[in-house]
Amino acid sequence: MKNAQLWRIVSVVEVVVASTVILLDLFIPTIVILGIIILSLLMRKESIAVLGFKKPTSFKAMVVFVFVAVVIWSLLQLGLFMPVLNHLTNTTQDISAYENLQGNLGQLLFFLLLTWTLAAFGEEIVYRGYLQRRIGDVLGENSVGILVSIGVSSILFGMAHTEQGVIGVIVTTLDAIFFSALKRKYDSNLWAPILAHGISNTIGLVAFFLLGPITGFW
Repeated sequence: MKNAQLWRIVSVVEVVVASTVILLDLFIPTIVILGIIILSLLMRKESIAVLGFKKPTSFKAMVVFVFVAVVIWSLLQLGLFMPVLNHLTNTTQDISAYENLQGNLGQLLFFLLLTWTLAAFGEEIVYRGYLQRRIGDVLGENSVGILVSIGVSSILFGMAHTEQGVIGVIVTTLDAIFFSALKRKYDSNLWAPILAHGISNTIGLVAFFLLGPITGFW
């Protein structure tokens, strides 16, 4: 019992430290927290599989479902959420980091590489894997624990994108909730949000490369 309580306290400390790294934007938060994850797993003598890496019943079926879900979600974001936010705030998502992407094949390939490594794998391991796991260790795998772990990790994910302005923070927070829902659909399998994150970013990058910035349909 005492041992379980000790690990619960350690989990609280880990969540606080990781949250601080994100909110203070220390170095590259995802990379810093990946280092924390390695130490956390070594301390507990756990493998990375505990963060949600599972073999799905059908990987092909998962890819197809996630792709369709991401396309629908992207249309919903561009057709509803972002235009409403644009009108309410009288601003748009700040995507100036990609200002030279249109028509630039070299930049497209560079951003796609970052998307499938640091973003899809790195951020999903950090936010939907590690943070949700450690919050679950503290609160338990009950309904409250699941909702809080999704809520807190999603807000932190949004706050990690403050360079995109208030709309970027809100949109990425909603994305995080969507990715978490896909993870839950596949029995907490982290491959689902990894695929969703990578596909979503890829669609956005290719669209920007071909058409330029799109911040909403109206």
